[in-house]
Amino acid sequence: MASHKDTKIDCSKVYVKSSSFATADNPFDGAFAAVPIKEGELIEKGLMRRLPDGFDGNTCPYIFTWSNERPNRVWGMGSGCSPFYNTAKEGEANTRMVRNFDQDSFEIYAVRDIEADEELLHTYISLTWRACFKELNDIVNSSEEKKI
Repeated sequence: MASHKDTKIDCSKVYVKSSSFATADNPFDGAFAAVPIKEGELIEKGLMRRLPDGFDGNTCPYIFTWSNERPNRVWGMGSGCSPFYNTAKEGEANTRMVRNFDQDSFEIYAVRDIEADEELLHTYISLTWRACFKELNDIVNSSEEKKI
């Protein structure tokens, strides 16, 4: 089904299921390519809803850092499948997110050809400094080649 030409949210090339990195002791979901996607192709676009002032995203891994300011004080909740993209070490992700802070929107692009049913990963911009990602950062950026 084609998206409406005026839609602000389109995640029609993506579906969500149990992550390929999940375990019986640590179940979680991931975003996957529903179709083959070419390098440079738009995978998903959507909107970001800003959370109320005072919300501390350092303790909640399910929301997005929504500014380039450090320390960050702006947090957002993403539309579509965006909350289900897991992370990878810098340079190893198969997608990249373009954040349009002024318009509270985002676009996710393929950084290489992606096969149908391949898990979609991008590098979280706050992976190295958010308290809620400390353990995850240690895993992702360890000498082992693990991704979550």
